Amino acid sequence: MGLASGSRQAVPLEERAPCIDVVVAGERLTCDWAGCVYWADEATLIVSDLHLEKGSSHAVRGMFVPPYDTAATLSRLAQRIAHWNPARVISLGDSFHDPVAFERLSGRDRDVLDSLIEGREWIWICGNHDPSPPASLGGTGAREMLMGALTFRHEPRPGEQPGEIAGHLHPSGKISRRTKNVRRPCFVTDGTRMILPSFGAYTGGLNIRDAAFDGLFSEDRLSAVLLGSGRVFHIGGRNLVA
Repeated sequence: MGLASGSRQAVPLEERAPCIDVVVAGERLTCDWAGCVYWADEATLIVSDLHLEKGSSHAVRGMFVPPYDTAATLSRLAQRIAHWNPARVISLGDSFHDPVAFERLSGRDRDVLDSLIEGREWIWICGNHDPSPPASLGGTGAREMLMGALTFRHEPRPGEQPGEIAGHLHPSGKISRRTKNVRRPCFVTDGTRMILPSFGAYTGGLNIRDAAFDGLFSEDRLSAVLLGSGRVFHIGGRNLVA
């Protein structure tokens, strides 16, 4: 698996950089520090698990949390779209936290989302939380999408799936450093497939040493790109702990 920084220079293990390129099924993808992927050859930005309106979903069930997750998530997404200026955005499912979450969008949040969609191709991949993305918001819904050597879907399928780009599992990587452990959301790949971290503001993470990841990656080629504050860190699989 080839690795390079945003300037496409070789990056040693754990060197800090705002983004790192990884090669998945022969395609060069840029892992951005904010948790999205930019595919330069296709001018495509990829995000996963926005979980918009998760806060209001909890409120409906009597679990009150600050109702600012959608605004925070869209603000961060707008910043990365402004940075990369993609012609296409693929959202890998669970874009909304429940099937009617889009109905709870505030007028301001809807305006922001409309402005992000306008003028570019926007693909809503169906997720388990949002099996039918709302047509009223614009964009195109799809169960999965094939582009070049890559297949975009929400849930990773078991067994070998060359070129699969998925979300759903909200991966996080943990490393042990002398006096403390560090755990961060991450991209995880073995050069054959990749799983993206959740982009949503109110979403947690699942350690990639959890049984849910068993059989998805080659241990010999496993690596993770951990998210930091304005930086990413490439960590070899042998350094990732449960």
